[in-house]
Amino acid sequence: MKTFYILLFTSYICHYASAQDISLDPVTVTSSIVEKRASQTGRNIAVIKGEYFQNLPVHSIDDLLRYVPGVEIQARGPMGSQSDIVLRGGTFQQVLVILDGIRLNDPNTGHFNSYIPISPSEIERIEVLKGASSALYGSDAVGGVIHVISKTFAAKQISNDENADMPAKTNVNAMITAGAFGLLNANAGGFYQKNKLAISGGILSNNATGVQQRGIKGFFHNNTASLSLHYDLSPNWNVAVRSAYDHRDFAAQNFYTVLKSDTASEKVKTSWNQIRLGYKKDKTSFFFDGGYKFADDQYAFNPHAIANSSKSRLWQGLAVLQQAFTQNTSVIAGLNYQNRSISSNDRGDHSLSQVAPFVSLVQVFGDNFTITPSVRLDWRENIGSELVPQINLSYKKENWQIRGSAGKTIRDADFTERFNNYNKALVTGGNVGNPDLKAERSFSYEAGADWFLTQNNTSQFKISGTFFQRLQNDLIDYVTTPYAQMRRKENLSPTGTFGLALNIAEVNTTGFELDIQSVNSISTNQKLIFNAGLTWLDSKNNSQISSFYVSSHAKFLGNFSAIYQISRFSLSLNGLYKTRAAREAQAIEATISKSYFILNAKAEYAFLNRALAVFVQADNAFDEDYSDLLGSKMPGRWVMGGIRFNLAK
Repeated sequence: MKTFYILLFTSYICHYASAQDISLDPVTVTSSIVEKRASQTGRNIAVIKGEYFQNLPVHSIDDLLRYVPGVEIQARGPMGSQSDIVLRGGTFQQVLVILDGIRLNDPNTGHFNSYIPISPSEIERIEVLKGASSALYGSDAVGGVIHVISKTFAAKQISNDENADMPAKTNVNAMITAGAFGLLNANAGGFYQKNKLAISGGILSNNATGVQQRGIKGFFHNNTASLSLHYDLSPNWNVAVRSAYDHRDFAAQNFYTVLKSDTASEKVKTSWNQIRLGYKKDKTSFFFDGGYKFADDQYAFNPHAIANSSKSRLWQGLAVLQQAFTQNTSVIAGLNYQNRSISSNDRGDHSLSQVAPFVSLVQVFGDNFTITPSVRLDWRENIGSELVPQINLSYKKENWQIRGSAGKTIRDADFTERFNNYNKALVTGGNVGNPDLKAERSFSYEAGADWFLTQNNTSQFKISGTFFQRLQNDLIDYVTTPYAQMRRKENLSPTGTFGLALNIAEVNTTGFELDIQSVNSISTNQKLIFNAGLTWLDSKNNSQISSFYVSSHAKFLGNFSAIYQISRFSLSLNGLYKTRAAREAQAIEATISKSYFILNAKAEYAFLNRALAVFVQADNAFDEDYSDLLGSKMPGRWVMGGIRFNLAK
């Protein structure tokens, strides 16, 4: 509990330190698909600006999310190798990741959901919506939604006058980092906007020979490159396009097994292409998004094994119409289409189509109360139809907001859960899929309150508290199963022990989260930014079946980030503390400790009007020995330094 008091004390200091201009009630699109103030959504939403990536001691987008209040990142490897995203005690498959409005979740496995194909330089903001969201987004939006919004897709038209010549907006940044264990990282990109055109692009490259593991080094070569463009065709019509390529090559020892013979490596190549056509006039707006994702996964259990080769594809289209009838009444209606497919020497060849219409009403009563009922009808090939309703409520007056939400959520099994190890000649052990899995269904509700404080435009403070509960049926997880009890034995070794994917039972999760945000201008050359979250969780499984992922979430999670700037010097910190169920695997001498605390620190000195800066950084500064998942040991203290360039005009 020592860390708990540290977090509360730091927030107290930040509150009274005094702040830069920032909105504690930002515009968000994630809870309703169209722009709305966060206080009108009835939801707990955390918004992270893209600039945070440059200022905090982080290397990848999952690193950044790791310190967002209420977000639990279960990292298997460092700096973007692989991480599972968990919200409100769900499993890693129960979080939906969205890029500029359309889903990224891979049809193959939820382990790839943190591979977000965008360079940090392109990010305008990241919105984290905590809690049920299936009424708008469908399957996977159970624990919440991670929505990454790029600068180009969020770009506003500078001028409707075709003859106007408005000043251009330009931002260019670059950062090089080198350090221990052969570390060499690069992050560079830029954004340009003038009149009707906005364009941005960038690269992110994280590389290291890595720390010594059992028979292999924890190497990684993780690279992302992206490019996007927005153009106003007329005062009412606009088009935006994006293309990105993401390549991860990393050591994957014990990422998926607890076997001593596991010295695995993995390569995941992803390409992403997206187009948006938008229209807006008076009280009517419409947009159409089309997207295509291709992922090529090559996993080798050890150098002598035949690699699992899986190629997955995701085609999707999303059409959304918003019609405002009065100042207080508007309707959002849309249609979503998806086609997911996989071709694999391990899982076989499969395809699944899905169509889902949805509608949402936004009704404002008076100046303070907003109610938003929504419903979605999900039709899935060979699975059937599902009606998914939800209602959000919000009441805001002066410095207080009271909010609530209740809704149904669903999650379909991915291709790994259904068909893992189905296409091999002989399987001697490991996880085995189950094509007869039913969809997970749950009912979630929450109630919360927010308090805002602004003092003389120099100090801004927000504290949010939320109670939530999720009642889940037919939750999918892997259960240790002997050969004699396996439902299908055609390619299984009689001497093997397997993890069979099953709908295990009812799991009820109850929790409370406390979020703190403080931004203060202490003087003309001093400022302090602080964000923190505390989350308590209790999950009860009535089946008493021991499974792999259901109980892996933290029972208590505290995470924070802080940036202090004085003149040319800045100090930034990330930290987290978690308690969870302890586990061990004697075969590989691996343990999951009951709790751990890690802290990353970065000190920077800027010159040339802050255009150029040098920095030193220490990840896991206290050299904590920890793992998020059994057998996937994370690195100890990692020291590095570098130089950063930024030009904005």
